[in-house]
Amino acid sequence: MNTTDFIGYFSAFLTTFAFVPQVLHSLKTRDLSGVSLPMYSIFSAGVLGWIVYGIKIASWPVVAANVVTLVLACTVLWLKLRHR
Repeated sequence: MNTTDFIGYFSAFLTTFAFVPQVLHSLKTRDLSGVSLPMYSIFSAGVLGWIVYGIKIASWPVVAANVVTLVLACTVLWLKLRHR
């Protein structure tokens, strides 16, 4: 793995798993008062776009990282809608 690939994989890991603390906190406390519904909705749509883009250019690291991100973001989105 070259340096460029390492930077890409490492960055994808960090940005994807940055959502884990929010998801765990949301699941534990059910307190989503500080979570913006419009922000998570727009963000999730953007992540879906990255998945489509990754498929179109056959970049499976882009697809994989964004699929995980979408699952995590949609978990928070679902909890926000469920616990209004």
